[in-house]
Amino acid sequence: MPAVKETVEVAQRSYDPAQYRPGRPITDWEPENELFWKSTGKRVAQRNLWIAVPALLVAFVVWQVWSVTATNLKDVGFSFTTSQLFWLTAIPGLTGGTARIFYTFLGPKIGQRTFTAISTVVLIVPLLWLGFAIQDTSTSFGTMAMIAALCGIGGANFSSSLANIGFFFPKKEKGNATGINGGLGNLGVSVVQLLTPIVITSSVIAIGSGQHNAKTGNEVYLQNAAFLWVPVLIVLAAIAWFGQNDLKTASTSFSQQKIIFKRKHNWLMTWLYVGTFGSFIGFAAALPMLIKTTFPDYSVATYAWMGPALGALARWAGGWIADKMGGARVTILSFVGMAVSIIGVINFLPAGGNDGNFAGFFACFLAAFFFSGIGNGSTFRQIPVIFRNQHLKGLTEGTPEYAKALKQTEMEAGAVTGFTAAIAAYGFFFIPALFANFAVTSAMWGFVAFYASCIVVTWWFYARKGAESPS
Repeated sequence: MPAVKETVEVAQRSYDPAQYRPGRPITDWEPENELFWKSTGKRVAQRNLWIAVPALLVAFVVWQVWSVTATNLKDVGFSFTTSQLFWLTAIPGLTGGTARIFYTFLGPKIGQRTFTAISTVVLIVPLLWLGFAIQDTSTSFGTMAMIAALCGIGGANFSSSLANIGFFFPKKEKGNATGINGGLGNLGVSVVQLLTPIVITSSVIAIGSGQHNAKTGNEVYLQNAAFLWVPVLIVLAAIAWFGQNDLKTASTSFSQQKIIFKRKHNWLMTWLYVGTFGSFIGFAAALPMLIKTTFPDYSVATYAWMGPALGALARWAGGWIADKMGGARVTILSFVGMAVSIIGVINFLPAGGNDGNFAGFFACFLAAFFFSGIGNGSTFRQIPVIFRNQHLKGLTEGTPEYAKALKQTEMEAGAVTGFTAAIAAYGFFFIPALFANFAVTSAMWGFVAFYASCIVVTWWFYARKGAESPS
């Protein structure tokens, strides 16, 4: 009876409505309370989500701008080798993954509003530097590498954004919310790959001098790919500052969050997310250069953006499907699909005297992107379920012990979400780096072997009958 009384009291609590206005810090937040969620929580959570999405999308644009920029450098007079161009594509992945580790733990401590605004506006610096440096063909590889490293910070925004947004939503809607945020944010990869070939041809929006493209004979303005996004970043940072909220109930110090490093499932889910998101972001970074060097008769601008777009949209679907079917089942399906797809890619690559088959190669790559997106959504749905199972098992809803365990669950799930995303981001670095240093076919077979290990881990710990933590 006491438990029922306490539940009723929670449902009837009065909240200060002023704290839920845009730009205000929130001190009372109970998304699992149905009455609160319907009357106040859902509206506030949706506002914070839909402001976060475009900010994250443009952060991905900054992170991935080199995946397209690198393919144009030799054509306008830069004397970089193919290996160096792959390295310029890979470096943002190294800094992005590393910065994600810090952003994971800083984001919840500082708050959604404050961190989104600050992390968005700082991206102006590498874009301005890139815009001026790219107009001078004598700019050294070292300077370009430093700019690429700074652009990588854009990828770190993902960890803070996903960790923070998860706190706003109840369990039943977390998969869909993180799928929307992550999936539409991931579309930034396609946006930059689709728009860059268009905007670099326009003298109307150009700041500075153009460059002669020796391959086409036309004048291009590569700086447009950087300068175009500067005013957009300013506007998005302002919208976040004035429109979002800092969720004080989610504020946690690193000393509290570091408990995740003792959790086995943090490391297992990191392994799985490296397989899904690491593949998605790594393939997105490498595909333009891969098309240019393996099938040079085909246009990078025409094809490269399609795979990341499909993967990003599939992520949204993956979160929704996993909410209905269970994350582990969907994750296994994604890894099987990725393995089969990459085997298909291998079979269509040029080999010996065979010129390969671009249509088959590209179709299989699209399938790999699709299944990676599905897996991105399902793994992020698994994380909160796993940690709820671990912490709430045997507890009675409505009791103080349950409330305390639920808060611990939310904190750990948010930190694990951010940390797994941080480590998986290194796929952006390693996949282009592998293509820069090893035969493409050998690298591809390595991916297939890795996906097989992910299938085993998912089945054993999360999907089989009697699994340790069904999810």
